[in-house]
Amino acid sequence: MFTQGDRDAIAAAVRAAEERTGGEIVPVVVEASDEYEVATWRAATLGALTAALVAAVVYGGAGLWSTFIVAWIALPATLGATASALLVNLWPAARRAVIGDEILQRRTMRRAYQAFLQEEVFQTRDRTGILIFLSLFEHRVVVLGDSGINARVAQEEWQGIVDGVVAGIRQGTPGPALVEAIQRCGQLLERRGVALRPDDTNELSNEVRLHER
Repeated sequence: MFTQGDRDAIAAAVRAAEERTGGEIVPVVVEASDEYEVATWRAATLGALTAALVAAVVYGGAGLWSTFIVAWIALPATLGATASALLVNLWPAARRAVIGDEILQRRTMRRAYQAFLQEEVFQTRDRTGILIFLSLFEHRVVVLGDSGINARVAQEEWQGIVDGVVAGIRQGTPGPALVEAIQRCGQLLERRGVALRPDDTNELSNEVRLHER
């Protein structure tokens, strides 16, 4: 979902934002924040129970239980479980629905904090690193600032930027959405007085980091 043109535009947006402020912006994108094995098991269980219930109603009402009773009991549950498991593994929207918002949010936040540490966003002189974290499968975005940023920018001020990137992910254009988010991030830092020092250097890479998980 990120062309070379997208990557170049993201790096240019980071560079431009950092030329006006003391912030160090680190964009990180993952395909998904977790494998979510729970989705397959939940879907299979629900599919088996639903299929067994339907079979009981249909075949019991038709008086067919006396014929191939073992098949009537085993096959619907097996087929229901298999079909449901395949569905959630092939249809991302169904997989997200089975997982549930609470788990999606919790796993995305956990992965964002891991990215903050792995990418060493804290390794700046004035603690002015900012992580913009996109998790594509979950359609979720997290912005995490280091202590020097949090002292000037309240967490809720990032929400408009987050909403714009989420919309871009859903529309299938995360690259341009991330570029706009970085530009808006730079503007917000300027308004909040995260000033550029005369001896400022580029402490963290401008490149977007792309990971499967």
